[in-house]
Amino acid sequence: MKIFTGAQIKELDKYTIENEPISSLNLMERAAQTMTRAITEVWSSSTPVVVFAGPGNNGGDALAMARQLADLGYQVSVYLFNISGYLSPDCAANKKQIVENKRVYQFIEVTQEFDPPQLDENILVIDGLFGSGLNKPLAGGFSSLVKYINASQAKVVSIDLPSGLMAEDNTYNVRANIIRAHMTLTLQQPKLSFLFAENQQFIGQIRVLDIRLSQEGMQKIEAPYSIIDESDIRKCLHHRDPFAHKGEMGHALLIAGSYCMAGAAILAAKACLRSGVGKLTVNSPKRNIPIIQQTVPEAIIQKSSEETIFAEAVETEDYKALGIGPGLGQSEQTAIALIAQLRRTQCPIVADADALNILANHRAWLQQLPKGIILTPHPKELDRMEGHSADSYERLTKACGLAERLQGIVIVKGHYTAICMADGHVMFNPTGNAGMATAGSGDVLTGIITGLLAQGYQPKEACMIGVYLHGLAGDLAAADLGEESLLASDIISYMPRAFKRLKD
Repeated sequence: MKIFTGAQIKELDKYTIENEPISSLNLMERAAQTMTRAITEVWSSSTPVVVFAGPGNNGGDALAMARQLADLGYQVSVYLFNISGYLSPDCAANKKQIVENKRVYQFIEVTQEFDPPQLDENILVIDGLFGSGLNKPLAGGFSSLVKYINASQAKVVSIDLPSGLMAEDNTYNVRANIIRAHMTLTLQQPKLSFLFAENQQFIGQIRVLDIRLSQEGMQKIEAPYSIIDESDIRKCLHHRDPFAHKGEMGHALLIAGSYCMAGAAILAAKACLRSGVGKLTVNSPKRNIPIIQQTVPEAIIQKSSEETIFAEAVETEDYKALGIGPGLGQSEQTAIALIAQLRRTQCPIVADADALNILANHRAWLQQLPKGIILTPHPKELDRMEGHSADSYERLTKACGLAERLQGIVIVKGHYTAICMADGHVMFNPTGNAGMATAGSGDVLTGIITGLLAQGYQPKEACMIGVYLHGLAGDLAAADLGEESLLASDIISYMPRAFKRLKD
């Protein structure tokens, strides 16, 4: 599913109007009908409704909804804010219909002074002040109104976006001046800002409503962002030849684990094997070997030259993919061995955990990384590499810049894990849950992606399938075990069920 920017949404509206064809006013009416229906599914006509409408098309949507709700028997009070003396043409047309509608309980056009209505817990507020066209923080009277609404006990439903929240970049926004909605009725597709953790406080429950914008237009417009669909994953999955043998299913190398961190190597190894790889070799310090042999008997063991740390790069000619970093440690010996390993490795590479922390401490080494490398940082690891970010949008921008510079892939892990490609495109993963915020979950993802790469999946495919499968296994585990009790090893245990669901 594509995620369009605010400018592209306006372009898509225009394309729909010209090619359906439909007038902009009738398209607004259609959108309002869809949103009105969503309101009536939750709140009965006994609920008093207060509508705050702005001067643009978001306000026009709100006015159309007010009229439709009044026609359905709701008691609707409408406040239209026309401070500048200019309304968008469609907003003005809906104002005229509101004025002529005898069922609307109250209509007030605010041009100067505003005496706000009482908003108690029984009131439903429809926020139609500003939508996706907003490009600067709210100020003055509108910021005061937002604070008044937020301080009330009323339930708030926002049209398309909570007023004050911008569709993409809110880095320099004033967060006190953003509506805190209980529900957001967003049109056609979610907005980029909805995918960022710090914005969840404003959005409430999200309902994405199909207002039948042009499918042809959506296909033609190239969006920089998208959300992975399960159908995308099904198309990418390889089907095994019945006569396949382990030599044809890939041989992966995993360099992981320092002394006392064997668990990271074990989790990554088990996940790699569960991904379907034919063979796996694990390189780990000598003291880790007995426990790895006991817990992962399917893996081939390659002893590191040192007792407790990874200290010497190894040959990779016999391997189809390398995963490196989980539990590796950050000693100077390990750091030198890491960069030597990355420079000499010819097969696809997944670098995670301590591999990223080492690179953050030796940032000049980033220039030496091979093209196509896959980095899988969580937000703090990315901040260590690229500098602190004020919010998720800034962090995403930095991740995209890093992917472009490296000509590789940067996977920023989170609730909506972002796969940042070298060409600037970003794919967000919809699977996963808060129970996966547990130690070892990232090691599991490293193992999965490494195993998929070794089987011959292209890097983009391996990343898409890897993050989706990882999250899906976590969702299946949480459904049975609950989020609180979820362990990283449970994700591995549920990988067969996740694969089966995708295959079936």
